[in-house]
Amino acid sequence: MNKNLRPKLKVCGLTQLNQIHELISLKTDFLGFIFYEKSPRYVLNHLSLEDISQINHLGKTGVFVNETIDKVTDIVEKAGLNMIQLHGDENEDFMISLKQNLKLEIKIIKAVRIGNNDQETKEKIEKTISSHVSLVDYFLFDTDSKAFGGTGKQFDWTLLNEFEIPLPYFLSGGISEENIEGISLLNKKPFVIDINSKFELESGIKDLEKIRKFISKPF
Repeated sequence: MNKNLRPKLKVCGLTQLNQIHELISLKTDFLGFIFYEKSPRYVLNHLSLEDISQINHLGKTGVFVNETIDKVTDIVEKAGLNMIQLHGDENEDFMISLKQNLKLEIKIIKAVRIGNNDQETKEKIEKTISSHVSLVDYFLFDTDSKAFGGTGKQFDWTLLNEFEIPLPYFLSGGISEENIEGISLLNKKPFVIDINSKFELESGIKDLEKIRKFISKPF
C-alpha cells in the first residue's frame, strides 16, 4: 500500500508511561486507555487520571464498556481525553445524552462487535451502523467476545465488504504482522489499524520492538 494511503495506527491497552512516550516518539496516531475495570489492561490500576492528563498527545482515546454518562464525562475531563471509544451495548439514547455532556471537539468511536459470519450477525452490524451513523464520528469493527475485546482473535474481515460503511473506521481484533496484508481484500480501507494483544509481552506491557517492525512494514 502507498505510504501516503497507509492507515493510521492506534495502540490500545496502554499502562506504562515510559512505553507511551516511546510510542509518541514513533509517531503513533492514537493512544488507547482502557477504563473497563474487568479488563486485564485497566489503566487505572497503573496510572492516575492526572498522569494521563499530562501526556501531550492529540489522540488520547478512552475505551469504555457500558459505563455511566457521568463517569465517562468525568474521566474525559480529568484525563484530558480527545476521543471516546464505546465498546459495550450503548444505544442511541445513550449517545444523544453523552454528546450533550461533552465538548464539541471530543470525537466518539462506536465499536461494532462481530462474531460468526451468519445472517444474524449481518443484521446486527447493519442495524448498529444505521442507528449510530448520525451520532458518532467513527466506527470500530472488532471481534465479539465476552471480554469486550483484547482476545487476539480475528473476525472475517471480508464480511465488511457486504456493507456500506458511511464513516471512517478503525479495524481491530487480532491484528498481527502475519495477517495485516489481509486489508488488501477490503473494498473500503480502514482509517485506523488498532493493535493490542498481538503486540504484547504480557497484558498491558507492549512489545515495542515488534511495534517498531510493524510500523516499518509495507502493507
